[in-house]
Amino acid sequence: MSRGLLRYSVKRIIASVPTLFILATLVFFLLRLAPGGPFDGDRVFPAEVKAAINAHYGLDLPLWQQWLKWMEAAFLHFDFGESFHYLGRTVNEMIVHSLPPSLLLGGLSLLFAVLVGVPLGVLAAWRQGTWMDSGAIFIAIAGVSLPSYLVASTLVLVFSLYLGWAPPALWESPASAILPVITLALRPLAITARLVRSSVIETLASDYIRTAHAKGLSVSRVLFHHALRNSLIPVITVLGPLAAGLVTGSFLVEMVFQIPGLGKHFVGAVLNRDYPMVMGVTLVYGVILILSNLAVDLLCAVLDPRIRLDEREI
Repeated sequence: MSRGLLRYSVKRIIASVPTLFILATLVFFLLRLAPGGPFDGDRVFPAEVKAAINAHYGLDLPLWQQWLKWMEAAFLHFDFGESFHYLGRTVNEMIVHSLPPSLLLGGLSLLFAVLVGVPLGVLAAWRQGTWMDSGAIFIAIAGVSLPSYLVASTLVLVFSLYLGWAPPALWESPASAILPVITLALRPLAITARLVRSSVIETLASDYIRTAHAKGLSVSRVLFHHALRNSLIPVITVLGPLAAGLVTGSFLVEMVFQIPGLGKHFVGAVLNRDYPMVMGVTLVYGVILILSNLAVDLLCAVLDPRIRLDEREI
């Protein structure tokens, strides 16, 4: 990485701190505005026991003091506190143990979506108006429209129960990743294929493509070397949000396939009003989104020399 890109990256990361600060503040107060509390449930504690619990977790302090105490611990010491629901476990510890499965699931899903979606979009553009194009459009519409729980249930029913080709759940072996990866990758695969198709169709109408055909170059070379290379920038621009979405939006897939990832803990934290866990996971998701967008900006600048990253933008 050149000094300019490194300087740009550092400034972007520093500039993202206020964004994370505002995000954490909004989530903190929205959680407190919701009715009920972390220890309100079917079991009623005696008043002295509830007072002791609130004092232990600092919930007896004024709201502004709770906010100041948590923000100081999170932003200065990177300490998200102790979980309300998982007694004796810190939020940092749970994030360290549950984030790798989510990152692996999201990374494999993004890789699968790109490896399948890009060639599918190129072939659909090459065979525009044929059954291949119609099939690609159908996959794109289905991938965007079908909910994840329906896709997951169908895959488990067909490939696990009927055919026995893959495990139905858990995260114990490479085979366990097949169905959740396909489920999570279907939507970004459809988006990628649709974007590649549109971009390649536009590029194929360019003068230099007609020149390449006139020179006698093979169809595969024209498609994948000339047309695709200049059509990837619109696709790359959406990879950042897609990558972040695959990690932050995988909680439903993790719940269905019983994957011990961060999304599963996040859902449990929301249902149980586990304030520190919700706050910690939200900040981690925010960091992932910021880093994903930064990586896309840098990748676009590397692939297309015409793109210049102006440091004054920030």
